Amino acid sequence: MIDKNQLWTVIVLLGIGSFALRFAFLGLIGNRAMPEWLLRHLRYTAVAILPAIVAPLVAWPAALEGQTDPARLAAACVTLAVGYATRNVILSIVLGAGTLYLGLYLAG
Repeated sequence: MIDKNQLWTVIVLLGIGSFALRFAFLGLIGNRAMPEWLLRHLRYTAVAILPAIVAPLVAWPAALEGQTDPARLAAACVTLAVGYATRNVILSIVLGAGTLYLGLYLAG
């Protein structure tokens, strides 16, 4: 078990670090116009973060002890294909979720 002093030290340091990262953008740069090249790159932040969160859950799901699951792969492929073809996020999510639930139901 971790010592209480160490725990609170880590919590406080993480809080300070989190505040510093946010303050760097909001406090120091918040009232100035950002360069166009930076704004262009910031538009892709969500597009880069979401696959990074989802990919490990598809490739090595913890529910299956790291074994790749055909139902999850099929759902990811359907979501990607529908999103690419229609550019509709909601439709992609709904059809991907439907594919996942159908695949899990058929797999038993």
